Amino acid sequence: SEKELQNMVKQQEEKMLQLIDKSGEVTMLKGEVFHLRRSLQRAESEAKVLWEEVRGQEPKVDTAYIQERVLLQRQVDKLRLLLLEREEEKQMLSDKY
Repeated sequence: SEKELQNMVKQQEEKMLQLIDKSGEVTMLKGEVFHLRRSLQRAESEAKVLWEEVRGQEPKVDTAYIQERVLLQRQVDKLRLLLLEREEEKQMLSDKY
């Protein structure tokens, strides 16, 4: 009987360790998704600015101006993302309580 209890405890410990491992994987994957979303947003910002410039392109293109616009668009998108993240956090906190 005691041996059975020890086996059951050991099995439960193994299950808990597996769950902890899976939880760590989920956290890691969430981090990767976050970084991929940021990279995608950055690329979309660049593409948006470049497309706008190509549409109104004149014979001579000011690359410094385009770079500045790309950086400004990145900042706007970054701020927009931060706002969305804060709103999500706020929603999650309000859902908890």
